[in-house]
Amino acid sequence: MRFLMVLVLVILTATPAAATAAPGVITGRSAALHPEGIAWDPLRHAFLLGSIRRGTVEVVRDGTTKTLISDPRMVSTFGVHVVRDRVYVAYGDMGLGARSTPETTYRSSGLGVFDLATGRPVHVVDLAIGPGRHSANDVAVDHAGNAYVTDPASDALYRVDRGGRATVLARDPRFGSDTIGLNGIVWHPRGFALAVRYDTGALFKITRSGRVSEVALDRPLVGGDGMDLRPDGTLAVVTNSLGAPGEAAVSVLRSGDDWGSARTAHRVAPWGDDEPTTIARSPHGSYVVDGDLGVLVGGTGLSDAHTLREFRESRGRHGGEPVASGVIV
Repeated sequence: MRFLMVLVLVILTATPAAATAAPGVITGRSAALHPEGIAWDPLRHAFLLGSIRRGTVEVVRDGTTKTLISDPRMVSTFGVHVVRDRVYVAYGDMGLGARSTPETTYRSSGLGVFDLATGRPVHVVDLAIGPGRHSANDVAVDHAGNAYVTDPASDALYRVDRGGRATVLARDPRFGSDTIGLNGIVWHPRGFALAVRYDTGALFKITRSGRVSEVALDRPLVGGDGMDLRPDGTLAVVTNSLGAPGEAAVSVLRSGDDWGSARTAHRVAPWGDDEPTTIARSPHGSYVVDGDLGVLVGGTGLSDAHTLREFRESRGRHGGEPVASGVIV
């Protein structure tokens, strides 16, 4: 009996995966955080959240947050992406940050690159290139370390190389909008970016040389925000109605022709939270963040609440096509 008890104790202490498995819903509170972007931090085994209000990047565990990155040049932080030892942060100013001023609103725009271990800046790159309004929103990174940054207030897609040098990769009238234009972006290993236009729901394919083509969709992704290119080649897209007549949903798209066209393979609508913005993969599954942005965008106040909800796909009981579920069972 004593041997059996010792054996059980050894097994329990040698298998930490069960103890570290993330819950289906993480509800947190952090004063006026209002995160829009989310990424997985493999170093700390935790999520990273941006902050439209504070302009920081926060480490979140069990709903509590601790600041990793705080740079005064960033008024609001949007898309967050981790690649190897670097954190890539798209920053801008839509007039919603605690440090917003008339001089920085739609003028402060760029990409911050930081050391993942320390949070110290490697590059902070100004992307307010050319006339008009600017506010960078999301970032994707290729295998060579080049970053691709969207700007929903402009008609351009920017490229920043690993040395911090910025160029306009593509400028196209189809990117421009009177409200919110080119938003979420991912990099495909076949050598092109996929980016969604928020207000119309159009999806674009942009090659490394800057050639732009529109992906033919079975339904537009109106309110298209954060995206994730998944290991099976499908694309998860979060939509919301914060600034367009979209729906709070998560759609999974599949392409059979190298993203000349795509169809909706799965869709969860309505999503479990009202204002989802971005999705990130972790060893514990894919999670969608809701930063309670409605009160901030609507000018009705500030909120301390944020939610990370798991996006699950499970096969039906008859073994058919996988069915996505935002409900934790």
